[in-house]
Amino acid sequence: MPFTLATWNINSVRLREGLVCKLLEQDAPDVLCLQECKSPVDKIPVEAFHAAGYTHMVARGQKGYNGVAILSKLPLEDVGDKDFAALGHARHVAARLPNGVTIHNFYVPAGGDKPDREVNVKFGQKLDYLTGMRDWFHAEPPKKAILVGDLNIAPREDDVWDHKKLLRVVSHTPIEVAHLAETQGAGNWVDITRQDIPEGNLYSWWSYRSPDWDAADKGRRLDHVWATPDISNAAHSSRVSRAVRGWEQPSDHAPVFATFDL
Repeated sequence: MPFTLATWNINSVRLREGLVCKLLEQDAPDVLCLQECKSPVDKIPVEAFHAAGYTHMVARGQKGYNGVAILSKLPLEDVGDKDFAALGHARHVAARLPNGVTIHNFYVPAGGDKPDREVNVKFGQKLDYLTGMRDWFHAEPPKKAILVGDLNIAPREDDVWDHKKLLRVVSHTPIEVAHLAETQGAGNWVDITRQDIPEGNLYSWWSYRSPDWDAADKGRRLDHVWATPDISNAAHSSRVSRAVRGWEQPSDHAPVFATFDL
């Protein structure tokens, strides 16, 4: 049974309830994974999502910060969450579909402004979070799984608008890229987006600070869809819905899609 999955850092699910509903109506993914919901679970506007046909949700939330949710037309089994680096943040949740596929939805810490853990606690937390993910995948190798989310790292040179200029900017520094590679390798995860779109510049985030984000196009690919090797060949039709970044009062992220024939 094929299903389409999307991941989107929504930057407040309550503030952008209408945009979520618009995406659900327009693109109708079977599963939508949201990050940075900034809401306790009981305050997520599920009535509107239910009305759109998304009657299943697994989520973790907290007031004003972080938060992850998986909305689905298909039944979901809640299979838990992990608090890597013991931050006490709602940054991970996992759910299993009826076909046995487990979906991991992650919101990796952004890491602050300075890429130096000695002067920036947040950067150290980001690296420790990724190390925790890596160690978990080593200890419990994932199978028949999909990992999505805002991983807050653009790993490839063509995942950023200017590789050289961003080498010292948080999200593209060599140490972050190395940590992400170790995490990916620990679970043998396949980057589905780049499997489908192997060449060329590709972004999913554009800063609010740019007065004309579309023309300037100073983007980064921070949002990812990975899959374990046992199902990666079933994936296709990856895309970034760039136009969504131009909707009224948008998130600074665009949704990333992939379809799996499973």
